[in-house]
Amino acid sequence: MRKTFMCGAILVAVETSLVLGGCAGKAKPEAGGTEANSAAAEPQSTAAVQPQPAQPAQPQPAQPPQRVVDPQAQSEQAAAVAAPQEDRPRGSRFRERGTRDQGTIFSPLDLPTPNTIRLGSGAPGPDYWQQQVDYVIKASLDADTNEVAGEATITYTNNSPAPLDYIWLHLEQNIFREDSIGSYISRNTAIGMREAFGDGYTIRSLRSEGYDLEYHVYDTMARIDLAEPIAPGGSTYTFEIAWSFTIPDRAFRRFGIEKVEQGTVYEVAQWFPAVAVYDDVDGWNTLGYLGTGEFYTNFGNYDVRLTVPRSHIVAATGVLQNPRDVFTQTQLERLESARHSDDTVVIRTAEEVADPASRPDGQGPLTWHFKAENVRTFAWTSSDAFIYDACNLDGTQIQSVYPKEALPLWSKSTQMLRTAINGYNKRWHKYPYPVATNVNGIEGGMEYPMIIFCRARRGEEGLYGVTTHEIGHNWFPMTVNTDERRYAWMDEGFNTFINHYSGPDWFGGEPSGRGSGGRYYGRAMRSPGAVPIMTHADKLPGNQLGFTQYDKPATGLVLLREQILGPERFDRAFRAYIDRWAFKSPQPADFFRTIEDVAGADLAWFWRGWFYETAYLDQAVYEVKQDQRDDEEFNISIEIDNLAELVMPVVLEITYEDGATERKRIPVEVWFSSDRYSYGWQSPQRITKVVIDPEDAFPDVERDNNTWEAGARS
Repeated sequence: MRKTFMCGAILVAVETSLVLGGCAGKAKPEAGGTEANSAAAEPQSTAAVQPQPAQPAQPQPAQPPQRVVDPQAQSEQAAAVAAPQEDRPRGSRFRERGTRDQGTIFSPLDLPTPNTIRLGSGAPGPDYWQQQVDYVIKASLDADTNEVAGEATITYTNNSPAPLDYIWLHLEQNIFREDSIGSYISRNTAIGMREAFGDGYTIRSLRSEGYDLEYHVYDTMARIDLAEPIAPGGSTYTFEIAWSFTIPDRAFRRFGIEKVEQGTVYEVAQWFPAVAVYDDVDGWNTLGYLGTGEFYTNFGNYDVRLTVPRSHIVAATGVLQNPRDVFTQTQLERLESARHSDDTVVIRTAEEVADPASRPDGQGPLTWHFKAENVRTFAWTSSDAFIYDACNLDGTQIQSVYPKEALPLWSKSTQMLRTAINGYNKRWHKYPYPVATNVNGIEGGMEYPMIIFCRARRGEEGLYGVTTHEIGHNWFPMTVNTDERRYAWMDEGFNTFINHYSGPDWFGGEPSGRGSGGRYYGRAMRSPGAVPIMTHADKLPGNQLGFTQYDKPATGLVLLREQILGPERFDRAFRAYIDRWAFKSPQPADFFRTIEDVAGADLAWFWRGWFYETAYLDQAVYEVKQDQRDDEEFNISIEIDNLAELVMPVVLEITYEDGATERKRIPVEVWFSSDRYSYGWQSPQRITKVVIDPEDAFPDVERDNNTWEAGARS
């Protein structure tokens, strides 16, 4: 079975075809200084541009205790799972009765030791710190050459307890160079270069206090060597950088250029040299940009001026500071109306796009000035073909910009965006920004603070799906700032989870789609070559990104909410995680500990089996006994087997002789000491049928053994 669907940032095709669960394993889309660019320049080392050997997938950050699995027992279990129920040896099971060895799925996780920075409760401690990086940028777009040129004054605040001798920069446009590491590995990754090449950055100058700074470029990273260390405890360091690059004709993902009938739509991201994160866990985070793994960035304040052709409309991260310079009087009046309206107000109509009077009088380009506070990056869009509309939601300006090719569907975009945000506000955490913009252009689906890029033009289901997914990223990772290079599931998976409950906000009905459907995900979890969720995004096989980083984490959280903890218990814990870590940077252990701390549950078995391993679930009805007593009551006993490595609670549906049904829930703790559990009770009548997981909520890989019917077998 092959199922294809939009997953926000990527269009994913999942083959549903497992290797037995274990502690290791391996997780597709559609759609002073001189720059070290030449062989004579400072070491753009040959190692950085040679094809790299495949690296084994490594669960991060801490591996749980490994369980010793006998290969012969694995083989016997595989045969037992694959065998039809009637052919399975009576009494066969993966383990005999008795206490499990110490290293089991229920053993405590080997998480990093808590400290005063990150507490054992999962909350930030009294000594938590993070760096801040503020940018003042002036940039221009040349619409004839597609060149973006900029200069920035960057102020780095060192809140760490250590002095810093150098600064690392991300130069993500360098991935487009033919000799980049990303270009070598692209054909084996989920999101990669393919044939989309460019020239990368030209660094025109890098200075501080009037002096050139020494720097060295290594692929998509650059190290700035400092004359004096930046002192700890809140000291600041300011430097200036000037750069330029040409937007590639065919960027492989996340930004790009689209030619439309009335002009050109530019979506611009990863467009300025950005300071890397220095944190308490990894020090400088110097994982380069290879294509699949997205971003881990610092919070900061942005003051950005963008100079573009006068005919263009611009939208960006942040609040526009000079609307009177860039809009006509009529547009200003419409904008003011939109700020007080729940309904969509059109600021620039389709008919006005071709009318020069829809832009301010004058000659030459216009400069658009934006400011954004406490955001993790900055992106923007510019076009002479934009229709523009907007409305209000609780003081946030909700708006969309799109070419006429997106009509008529995109006339609903702003209300879709408003609906999605309103739902997330009510369920999880209030949208923290003053603006939210949906942009239609070349990019299929990508997120940045306050602005998202969405391609869908064909139907409401597609447009709402990508809109709610991409704006959901303004909670994960724009508000809860996670390391996407290492733990893509902490934004893609969590976002896909909250998307699961968003569909009914627009369409009505019950939650559906990604995150639901135990039967489908049971099959998918048996896929050969499965890898753990904890695998770094760039180390995933190309066809595993969607399943391991989007679908499986989302499905796991739905299970945790609906089947394991219950909505009240889960929701309180999940909201606490967002509240605790808003505008901070949690690690996986912080999430696991917060959920356990607030929900009051030991979930080591769940985190280990679902996130660290590729274990799968196979629950089976082994035997049903019904003995009539002297008082004509029946002693009923149901023996249930757990035939694989993953454990879950058991939900039974019992049908009695008179047709009445009853649900019984058996907690996961029954698997502490055995993989067979006998559940018994007394009844005035016989039972005729037993079904495990009657609603297909759990990802059971073999459902043929989930049902017992009287007379069907001995």
